[in-house]
Parts: sequence; structure tokens; C-alpha cells
Amino acid sequence: MAAESEAFTPLTLPVLPLDDEVVLPGMVVPLDLNDADVRAAVEAAQAAARTEPGKPRILLVPRIDGTYASTGVLGTVEQVGRLADGDPGALIRARGRVSIGAGTTGPGAALWVEGTRIDETVPDPLPGHVTELAKEYKALATAWLRKRGAWQVVDRVQAIDDVSALADNSGYSPFLSTDQKIELLETADPVARLKLATQHLRDHLAEQDVAETIAKDVQEGVDKQQREFLLRKQLEAVRKELREINGEQDGEESDDYRARVEAADLPEKVREAALKEVDKLERSSDQSPEGGWIRTWLDTVLELPWNERTEDSYDIQGAQTVLDAEHAGLQDVKERITEYLAVRKRRAERGLGVVGGRRGGAVLALVGPPGVGKTSLGESVAHAMGRKFVRVALGGVRDEAEIRGHRRTYVGALPGRIVRAIREAGSMNPVVLLDEIDKVGSDFRGDPAAALLEVLDPAQNHTFRDHYLEVELDLSDVVFLATANVLEAIPEALLDRMELVRLDGYTEDEKVVIARDHLLPRQLERAGLESPEVTLDEGALRKLAGEYTREAGVRNLERSIARLLRKVAAQHELGERKLPFTVTEDDLRALIGRPHHVPESATDPAERRTAVPGVATGLAVTGAGGDVLYVEASLADPETGAAGLTLTGQLGDVMKESAQIALSFLRSHGAELELPVGDLKDRGAHIHFPAGAVPKDGPSAGVTMTTALASLLSGRLVRTDVAMTGEVSLTGRVLPIGGVKQKLLAAHRAGVTTVIIPKRNEADLDDVPAEVLEKLDVHAVTDIRQVLELALAPAQNPAEVKVPAAA
Repeated sequence: MAAESEAFTPLTLPVLPLDDEVVLPGMVVPLDLNDADVRAAVEAAQAAARTEPGKPRILLVPRIDGTYASTGVLGTVEQVGRLADGDPGALIRARGRVSIGAGTTGPGAALWVEGTRIDETVPDPLPGHVTELAKEYKALATAWLRKRGAWQVVDRVQAIDDVSALADNSGYSPFLSTDQKIELLETADPVARLKLATQHLRDHLAEQDVAETIAKDVQEGVDKQQREFLLRKQLEAVRKELREINGEQDGEESDDYRARVEAADLPEKVREAALKEVDKLERSSDQSPEGGWIRTWLDTVLELPWNERTEDSYDIQGAQTVLDAEHAGLQDVKERITEYLAVRKRRAERGLGVVGGRRGGAVLALVGPPGVGKTSLGESVAHAMGRKFVRVALGGVRDEAEIRGHRRTYVGALPGRIVRAIREAGSMNPVVLLDEIDKVGSDFRGDPAAALLEVLDPAQNHTFRDHYLEVELDLSDVVFLATANVLEAIPEALLDRMELVRLDGYTEDEKVVIARDHLLPRQLERAGLESPEVTLDEGALRKLAGEYTREAGVRNLERSIARLLRKVAAQHELGERKLPFTVTEDDLRALIGRPHHVPESATDPAERRTAVPGVATGLAVTGAGGDVLYVEASLADPETGAAGLTLTGQLGDVMKESAQIALSFLRSHGAELELPVGDLKDRGAHIHFPAGAVPKDGPSAGVTMTTALASLLSGRLVRTDVAMTGEVSLTGRVLPIGGVKQKLLAAHRAGVTTVIIPKRNEADLDDVPAEVLEKLDVHAVTDIRQVLELALAPAQNPAEVKVPAAA
């Protein structure tokens, strides 16, 4: 009972504040008396002890950021003397927890408070789970002490049987934070306190295990790298000694990149960059991924033909002969290449060299419909100049890195297609064909067309930088040929860097020559036949070009010839036909079927498209070249009440506006043209362009739509042999358009004999072949009235006029 009464007897004690420190019961700590708070508390305790029996008592209270904890520790001053460093000090033994109450007064300058001892008794005997918890704590504490080498402390910890003392023993642990120690101090229940101490010790041991594992791995890696470095240095020294003794030289398979770079014929700046990379390679280990990247980069640099150039063939007449022999027509391209060679020859003869550090390679854009020979022309140009030829296909390319290369930091990085083309050619001045440049796309990966600006700019491409190489590459001596089907699809900024050469297609006579001299010999060889065995007379070739294949180029013509030869070869093997055999015009239908494109002039007048009023023949330019375009117009029944204008045939905005302009012109000027324009107020007009699945747009169908509506209103037929092109204004003026050559070639192929064009396009007739102009009656007009006068046939008997009505 005496012990219980002592536990709950109020205490009056001087406070010794501990800044950022915590003392737990059972601990013995030395304190420096030079600290004013410590000295005041000890002196106050000594003064109070003179009137009370026993050692001076003091209250140790943690003070965190100026705030006192709610629980302190009762301590006794065991000894006052000198510390190890000679300063005055006191040895304090912590006895038990005290709950701090209100402040009071006492002797000395210290702060006095009232307090009550906290009961820390545990049941006796201990429950089984508490015993197991004590064993676990002792085992963990023993493991930690052994790691620190504190073997002498292990026995003392094992000898502690009191649960409260065992938990408070963790106060000596240096890994516990101040907050964790305060939590242990304020936990009155000894079992809960032991659980808390055990958890802290368990977490610390787990952290130590992880730290030791990491340190071990790091040390092993460092040791391995040092060992590998030393072995490599030794191996390098051994190899050097062997080479000196035996006089050996490094071969192509050697890893000595420094020797390869020094032996290679590289430009000075490229050599400096390569040697820097060799320095990095020698400092890196085999396990480093950077070593593989550097080796790949060095291999790419060493493979490029930095100082390799082919000598141009300055036989100008010979080059012209090669171009004429391999390609019929295409005079603009041939003349440009001839001019290029002639200028280079004269500069070389006079020792003028390069111009402003640049050589001046040509950059030509060959724009024209499919099958006219744009791609194959590149090989002929290279052949004529005596240069290497390489083709770069750009159709569908959407990634800018395909042109400029990938950064070396990316996995699987490669140089761009331009650098790869130079490497493939093995020369710094090849002919590079950029095929299908109008089909280059753009998305979130960048704009490849913008990346081509530096490649194709003669003022910049002598310092082209690929993202992968990161060294300057001189492209100024490369002849770039770009091919495209649609001029409008090429970005304007990119087109500005190139010289435009239009390839508008071939005439029928040119197709016959091409088929006879180029296509037929090639297809005979592919069909396993020889020229004496099968021949095609000129009439058969002309019919194939005119009625079986109506196109700007000769691709389908070649397919028809191939089909015809395959048929003859198969019949010969079946014993149905003897060789040699000459294919005539009359044999074509039996061999490859009926013609697909019968000229309008060859059909019955009643079956022609313009056999009824309201149908006019226009001319247009598509991606496949020039084509004939029919425009049909009709008026709705007035009883339906459908007024206004209806347009069908998948038309673009420009053609829709042209139709509105045509209708507005007829409404305002119909009276002077003697047309019954009153019908346009009450009856809806419908304009239709057949082949509705094909998108149509462009400013060249205005006169055709106006003529179709005028024919419908007047009842006069549009002449079958007349085709027209041009835009119309609200005042009736005929405005100029583009693609005159392609349109006239299309009219010639379709059997049209009279063509109406705008007056301001008359100068474009110089580009049209003379044999085509001889067969066409071309009228250049300035006003729509002239178009109607030329295109509309004389008025018929009203009973014979059949005005089509809209369905």
C-alpha cells in the first residue's frame, strides 16, 4: 500500500527542459552545467534536497520548438562534477514517468511544477503474448547490437525482465527520431510501449538490410568496372606489343575505331566530331548502351562517301543522244539537263570551280499525270550524266524523322532517307529521285515537306544537317528530281525551291513511237518472244493507243501490249497459232476484246451525248491528265414548285459558285440573247456532272455550264465536235484557266475537232504539239456570246426539240 500511495502522491519538482532531446526512465545521462536552464534546475533541486531526505530530484521535460511535452521523467542528481572534456556537469538518472500539472513556486531560478507519478505496473505473471513480445524485442535488439559490434551490451539487454524497463531501454537507440521517443515517453501502458519499440526496431532493421544490399550491389559494380578497365588496358597493351612485334595492321573487322577514323578520308569537321565520339567510346564499358550507339554512328559516318564523286560526262551531244534514245518527247526536261551539263563543262574548262562554296546541282520538279515517264526519266538523266542513280519513295511518308533522321538518343535511331540515299549511291553527286513528293503527309510526328525545304534549297543544302549525323553534309552537287501527279498538292514553300517542268502527256503519234521503240521490245522479252516472231503494225498500235487506252501516259498501253503478247504466246503453245505472226488492227478484237473508248464521232448521231439540248462538252484536268467532261442541264416541271438551282455530281465549292454565276448571267442577260429566261423563275434548274463518284472542282467549267443552260432554254443542240474550257464572269467575260495543253491533248484523244479557249490563254498554245494543233480548230474568245455562237447548232423545228426535265 505504501508503494501505491507513493505513486499517486503529488510531487513538486524543478523543471530541467531538454531541447530536441528525450530521456526515458532507466537512462543515465550526463548534462552540461554551462547551460543556464540545466544549472538553474540542478541548483534548485539541490536547495530543495537540503530540507528533504534523499538525493536531489528534478523533472526532465522535452521542449520541442519552445513547447513543453505533457509528460516528463522524474530524475535524481547522482553526481555533480566534471565531464570528460573538463566542463562542469551533472549525472542524472531517470526514475519514472510524471504527468505534469500546474506551475508552482520553489527555491532558485528554475521553473517549478506539480506532477503525479504514472502507474506503470504490469500483471504478474505475464500473459503468454507479452512474453513472446519481450522475446522478439530481445532478439531484434541482439541482432542490431551485433551488427554494430556492441557485444558487451547484449548480455545487459538479455538480463532485463521487466516489460516497462525493456521498452524504455530503446531510448538509447540512436536511430529513433525525437517524435518517436516522445511517443514512447507518452505511452503509459508498458505492453503498448514494448509493441511500439519492437515495431520501430523491426522497421530499422529492414531499412538496414535494404541499404546493405544496395551498398553491396554498388560495390560489386564498381569492383567489376575497375577490374574490366584494368583488363582492357592490359589487353590493349598486349595487342599493341603483338602488332609491333609482328608488324600487323588492323583489318576492317577491327574494333580500333580511332585508327579507322584517322585512316579515313574525312572532312576536317567530320574528323573532329568522329574523334570525339571515339574518345567517349574508349571511356565507356561494353555494358553501357552508349557504346553500341557510338559504334553504330561511327560505322555510318565511315560508310558515307565524303570525298567520292563521279566525273560528269561532258559529252553534251552524247548526253542528248542518250536522252532522245531512252525517252520520246519531254523536250523541256532534256533541254534543262543539257543546259546544266553545258554550263558545268564551260566552268570546268575555265577553272571557275564552285559558286560561293556551292556547286549548283539542279532541283527539278517533274509534274504530270501517271504513266508519262517521270520516274524512269531519272535513270535516263543519271545515265546521260554518267552519275549514280538512287530513288527515294516519299509516298505516304508522315514522319519528319524519315527525312532528317532520328536523334541518337532514341532506340533504333537511323539516319534520314537522304543520308541513306547518299550512302547507297556511294557518291556525293548522284541523281536522287524524290518520287511522289505530292503524296507526303503530315501529322503529330511532324511535317516531312517542311524538312525537305533545306534539302531542296540550293542556297542551303551545302550545309544540310541530319539529326542522326549532327555534322554538315554537302548536298549542293546532287541533282534532285522530284515527281508529282498534282501540282496543287505540293506545298507552295517547297515548290518555290524547285524548277517546275510540266509533263502533260503524249500525243497519239508519240504513243505509237514509244510503243514501237520502247514498250514492245520490253514486253517481247518478258513474254519470252523475239521480235521476228511477233510484230505489231502501226495501225494496231494506233488503235491500241486511241481506242483501247485513253490516258495521258502509256502505262495502260504497255499493259495492253503485254496482254496481247501473252495471248499470242499461249495460243502458240496450244497449237492454235503459228509464228511468226503480225498483229493487225483487225486482229485486236479477237485477241483482247472490244475497244473501251470509241470516239464520239464514230457513234450514231442519235446515240451521242449531245444529241439532246442541255448537254455540253467541257474539258478538265484530273490527276490522270486531261479529260473530257460532259455537263447536263434540265428544268423541273413548273407544277412541282421546285425553284432554284440543284447541283449533283460531287462538285467542289469553286464549281458550285461557277454554276450560280452561269445561272445569274442567263437571268440578267437572257433577253438580249433571245432566251426564254422566264422559265428560270418558275422552274428549278438542275445541273449534273456524270461520274458522280469522282470529286470535281476547279475554275474551268463556267462556260460549259452556261452553254448547257443556254442550249436547254433555246432548244438548240450543242455541236458534237465542240469542246470548251474557261470561266465566266457575271458580265459574260470569259476568264483564263490552266492546263491548256493537257485539255487539248484530251480533246484530241476524244476525237473533238473544235476547241474553245479563253483569249488570254492563247499564249499557252505554244506548248501544244504541232501535230495536235493541226487537227484542232482552236477558237480564242473573250465573251460568252462568242462561245454560244460557236457552240450552239442552228435552231431546229420546235416539234423536234426535246427539252429534258428533271426526274
